[in-house]
Amino acid sequence: MNYREILKNKRILVVGLGKSGKAAVEALQEIGAKLSVQDNSSAEKIDAQFIRFMEENDIEMYLGAEPEDMSSWDMLVLSPGVPTDRAFVQAARAAGAEIIGELELAYRLSAAKYVAITGTNGKTTTTTLVGEIFKASGRITAVVGNIGNPVVTEAMDSDSDKWMVAEVSSFQLETTSEFHPVVSAILNLTPDHLNRHKTMEAYGAAKASVFAQQDEGEYLVINYDDKLCYSLAADCKAVQVPFSRLEILEFGAYLDGDELLINDGKEIISICRKQDLKIIGNHNIENALAAAAICYFAGIEAEIISEAIKAFPGVEHRIEYCGELDGAAYYNDSKGTNVDASIIAVKALENNIILIAGGDGKSQDFTELAEHLTGPVKALVLLGRDAPIIEEAARKAGFENIYTEKDMEGVLRKCRSLAEAGDKVLLSPACASWDMYDNFEQRGRHFKECLAEMRK
Repeated sequence: MNYREILKNKRILVVGLGKSGKAAVEALQEIGAKLSVQDNSSAEKIDAQFIRFMEENDIEMYLGAEPEDMSSWDMLVLSPGVPTDRAFVQAARAAGAEIIGELELAYRLSAAKYVAITGTNGKTTTTTLVGEIFKASGRITAVVGNIGNPVVTEAMDSDSDKWMVAEVSSFQLETTSEFHPVVSAILNLTPDHLNRHKTMEAYGAAKASVFAQQDEGEYLVINYDDKLCYSLAADCKAVQVPFSRLEILEFGAYLDGDELLINDGKEIISICRKQDLKIIGNHNIENALAAAAICYFAGIEAEIISEAIKAFPGVEHRIEYCGELDGAAYYNDSKGTNVDASIIAVKALENNIILIAGGDGKSQDFTELAEHLTGPVKALVLLGRDAPIIEEAARKAGFENIYTEKDMEGVLRKCRSLAEAGDKVLLSPACASWDMYDNFEQRGRHFKECLAEMRK
């Protein structure tokens, strides 16, 4: 019996009606599960068309409320934003319900082959690049996951000829049990989401779930230079493929001088030179090495990998060049949602930077960011809920040229007044966007819209 038949008529509660939650509801409805949904938002705050869909299909709704009796369901499907330690989720587990996420559901519903890419930073750039290489090779490919398109949407119409190139977060991975990619990758590991995971050990363990079900015939691509990250692979059964920007490796992908190379244990293959890359910064050299290793060990020819990497222009909201105004260059790095990501962006642009930061700080310590301001950063312009926390850290580190504005329009006006020809205005908030925006994409688009208005 296939898994769709197993789920038919099962009592399933989908928790969270974000993008992946809605996709899970639609998939499970098509299969014929007996569905209920829960979301903390009230009905008027949820898309009216989706409310009608649920009403027409007799889906029980707990909106702005939690179910009292948790013994009614065989399974809960959690959206990534839903912590597994919520009391009613734990009550369902205690009553015998299986707790999974949308990624796990998608995997069980599909015969497709998976490439799964995780890490604190660089996931979207690397996933997008891998997707481009796979498509260039002629493989049937879907780029899915935390990058935007829910995995389960593609899984419903996938067979063993299809490759799912998935960006996966720690939130998605902590609700997996059978998820089993052909190639997995962990790009790096630095503090993030500690308001959810509480400790780095728990955060690292969630990331390590990406390879937990892999065996000797599969591959884990992992950052050799990030020792905390690399240590996660100690118990991995898959073939470990390290990548390094700093050391020459006897096996794996690495940088030698200005050349990106792969040593597969039999020969050394040249991929490209540093100067061939259109994406800037040392972190993007690492992303390119990881992408090359993922694709090579997935069986794609080196020539195809090389051409696709050299043609890759980068990804929106990742140190995205947005043009000039009054001789100053403007960059949108709204995806810089943690301290380490913003430090990387500052290092990539090197000097004469006016940095825009602030938002929902996710309980981070901003000391390290503050220590990287003096020298490359001329001025710090803050906005959002945790702006005072960043300002305090900056002043403790001896950085004083700080301004705070209430909205993006004010931020851009202030930056324009501060910037001189040759300067670089960089939006890299080191924070999540949730205090002011629905997501980092909306924040980045608003930055570009404000810039466009000033150009008129």
